[in-house]
Parts: sequence; C-alpha cells; structure tokens
Amino acid sequence: MKNHVLVALIVSVAFALPALAQQTGSTTQDQPAASQPMQTAPAAQPTPPPSTDQSSSSSMSSSQSVGATGKQPLQAETHEGFWGRVNPFARKKYVQRQTQPIRDRLNELDELTASNGRQIKDVDSRAQQGIQLASAKANEADQHAIDAGNKAQAAQQTATQANTRLSTVEQVVGNIDQYKATTQTEIRFRPGQSVLSQNAKTALDDMATPLKSQRGYIIEVQGFSSGHGQTAIATSQKMADSVVRYLVLNHDIPVYRIYVVGMGNAPVPSANTTEEQPKTKRTSGGRVEISLLKNDLEQLSANSTAPDQPAAK
Repeated sequence: MKNHVLVALIVSVAFALPALAQQTGSTTQDQPAASQPMQTAPAAQPTPPPSTDQSSSSSMSSSQSVGATGKQPLQAETHEGFWGRVNPFARKKYVQRQTQPIRDRLNELDELTASNGRQIKDVDSRAQQGIQLASAKANEADQHAIDAGNKAQAAQQTATQANTRLSTVEQVVGNIDQYKATTQTEIRFRPGQSVLSQNAKTALDDMATPLKSQRGYIIEVQGFSSGHGQTAIATSQKMADSVVRYLVLNHDIPVYRIYVVGMGNAPVPSANTTEEQPKTKRTSGGRVEISLLKNDLEQLSANSTAPDQPAAK
C-alpha cells in the first residue's frame, strides 16, 4: 500500500513540474525587470559623436534588416526556460501565444502578395490595351499608306496619259499645215463641154460621201483644157467650177475647204518623169483632177473621243 502511494506521489510531482516551469518561464519572459535586482546606474559619461562611416554602416544595417513588409524580422527567443527551446508539456495557449507573431507575419505576406498580384495584373492589362491600340494604329497607318500608294499610282497613270496626249497635240499642231494626198479622182469632159456626166457624178459621190463626218481635210480642184492662151484657161476654169458646184450643193462641202484653179493647157508631169530627164505631156480634151488631202486633226479627234482604258489594279 505504501508503494502505491509513493508511485502516485512521484507521478503527480512529475506532472506538476512542467506546468510550474512553464508558468515560471512565461512570467520571467513577460517581466524580466521584476526578477532582477535594481542596480545603480553608472555615472553618465560623455559619448563622442558617431563618425560618418559608423552612421552610414548603421543606416545600411538598419535598411538591410527591414523585411518585405517594412518591419523588422522576427527574433528568436533567448530565454529557454526549464525545458530548453522544446517543451514537451507546453499548453495550447502557450503555443498559440508563441506562434501568433508568425501567423500575423504570414497574413501580412499574403496581403502583400495579393496586392502585388493585383498590381501586376493591372499593369499587364494596361500593357495589353496599349499593345492593341498601337496595333490598331499601325494597321490604320498601313491602310492609309496603301490608299496613298494607289492614289499615287492612279495620278502617275493619269499624268502619263496626259503627257501622251500632249505629245500627240504638239505633233499635230506642228504638222497642222502638212497635208497628205489620200484620194485622187479624174473627171473627163468632151471637147467644148463643161457639164458633168453621170459617171463623173458617181465618182464625185464616192469621194465626197465619207467627208460629211470628217475634219482636217481640203480638196484641190485643177481644170485642164486643150487649146491655147486665155481660151483654154477659161474653159478649164468652167469645168473646175462645175465640179465645185456639185460638191457644195449635193454634198455640203464647205467652200473654204475647196481650192480651185484653171490650169488651161499647162503641161502636166507624166508617170515616167525622172530627175535626170523630166517629161511632160499636154492635155488632149478637157479633164478635172480632184485631190483629197488630209492632216492629223482627224487622228487627234479620234483619240480624244475614244474612251479611256480602266486603270490597272
């Protein structure tokens, strides 16, 4: 019986000692000044002012000791108590009191991380908006450049066409008085007559009918007659006038486009004429030569009325 009481007493003492040690450690940690006897403070001695190197080193050390949250890092507990740093019989409240600074610091770090994440997301969103806006502006600038290039190409093509037309006009104006013979018709008359025959009218119709819609032409009418002197000239003039009268009255040929001359019995160059040995022949009977001459005005009119070709894309 005494042995049982002794064992129970030993067990109760074993359980009571950790609680007493924990209470003593916490009391000692909370009030360290109460357990220590007061000592007389030594006489104040004048301290020299800190040097520049010391102040700079102290500021650097203080700035380096500040953490990401702007607070001083947690310090390890120097008082170890009865059980040292690990107390196997620590109570729940003691553990919570010891871990509360760690939880507070973790919560601050979580808030700081969340704030940094929000700022990063905001910066990324604004950067994406800036990139999209810059891309839209670049695409718009490219479209403007393409439109400007198309307009420049169309302007270049228009300038080329205008230059071509100007060159044509200059050439035509330079050759405005240069007429080229295109059609020649000869009308024969019986001796002593100046009346047109039916064959002569048909030949004049074939020549004058296409001239109603043309410009830039003149008609030369030369009369030739047999005989001598003024009599032959007058006869040739009458035959030429009959031809001109028919063209004006029946085909509406303007008079200012017709040039008439009575050549009489003037010699006419033959077909075998050469520079070394020119040959001429005189007219036998009466005849009128009609020559149609044209310049480049008709070609210029055709080019100006022709529709422009569509611009190449």
